Amino acid sequence: MRIVFMGSPEFAVPSLQNLVDSGYVVAAVYTQPDRPAGRGHALVPPPVKVAALGLGLKVEQPESLKSESVIAGLARYKPEAINVCAYGQILPNAVLEMPPFKCINVHFSLLPRHRGASPVVSTLLAGDEFAGVTIMIVTPKLDTGPVLARAAITILPHDNAGTLTEKLGVVGADLLLEALTAWRRGEIEPMPQEESQSTYFSQMQKEAGKIDWTLPALTIWRQVRAYNPWPGCYTTWDGKQLKVIEAEALPDMETPGAGKIIEIPGRKDAVGIGTGKGVLAVERLQLQGKRAVTAAEFLRGQRDFIGQKLPG
Repeated sequence: MRIVFMGSPEFAVPSLQNLVDSGYVVAAVYTQPDRPAGRGHALVPPPVKVAALGLGLKVEQPESLKSESVIAGLARYKPEAINVCAYGQILPNAVLEMPPFKCINVHFSLLPRHRGASPVVSTLLAGDEFAGVTIMIVTPKLDTGPVLARAAITILPHDNAGTLTEKLGVVGADLLLEALTAWRRGEIEPMPQEESQSTYFSQMQKEAGKIDWTLPALTIWRQVRAYNPWPGCYTTWDGKQLKVIEAEALPDMETPGAGKIIEIPGRKDAVGIGTGKGVLAVERLQLQGKRAVTAAEFLRGQRDFIGQKLPG
C-alpha cells in the first residue's frame, strides 16, 4: 500500500517509523514548514521532517494544502491512504476524497470525548481516569469521522501533558498499524461516533496557566499537570513569575486561606499553598530566570517564603 504521511511534532514520529518498519511504501511525508525559534530565530525543522529525512523519505512542506498546485502535487504521489498525526492543517475536501482507503487520523483521546486541538490537555483538566487514542477516518467536520479503533491507558498521578503525550505517541503508532492493516483487508467496519457523548476543547491560550488560588486544590493540581510543558502553571512571587512544575492535591487538608504559604506537617519534600478548598502540596518550582528546583531547595534560597500570601 502506498502511503502519504502527514505529521509534524515529535509524538508523530513513532507512527511514521512504524509504517516504514512494517513495509508500507511511504511515498512522501508532508509536514509544517521550518519555523524560527530561540533567541537567534534560526529556522528549526519539525521533528517529523528530521525523522523522514533520516529514513530517506521525500519531504513536502507547503504553507497550505488549499492551492490547486499543492493538491495536484499530492495527487502525483498516488496515495492509497493518507495517514495523519498532528499535522497542523485542515485537509480540504479534494484531499479527503483523493485516496481510496481514505485519510486516517491518529487522535489522542477516546473520541467522541475531547475533540479539538488539545485533547491530552483537556483529558487531564477533566480528571479522567483513562487517556487514549482513536484511529478515525477524517471528515470535513473536525474530529467527527467514523472510528476504526480505540485504545486506552491509565493516567498515573504524576503524568502531565508532556509525559502522557509521549506515551500515547507509542500507543497510537501501534494502533495505527493494526487498524490500517485490518482496514486494508476489509476486516473493520467504521463505527459512527455517538454525538451525545462528545466534548470539545478550544485552542489553548498562554493566559490559561495563571493560577487562581481560590479554585479547589484538585482543580489547580489538574491544571499543573495539563499545562506542563506549555504554557506552564504560574503565579507571582517577589515581583517575578513563579512556575509550579510538580504538585499534589491535598483536598481534605484544612486550608489556611487562598494563596497562603504553609509548612505541611511531616512533609519535607513539599510546601503547602492554600486554595479555595484544600491545600496544594508543591514539590517542584521555578522562579523566573532560575532553574527548576525541589521545594526544599527553593525554601533554602527563599527563607521568608513560608507565611506569605501569593496573589490570584
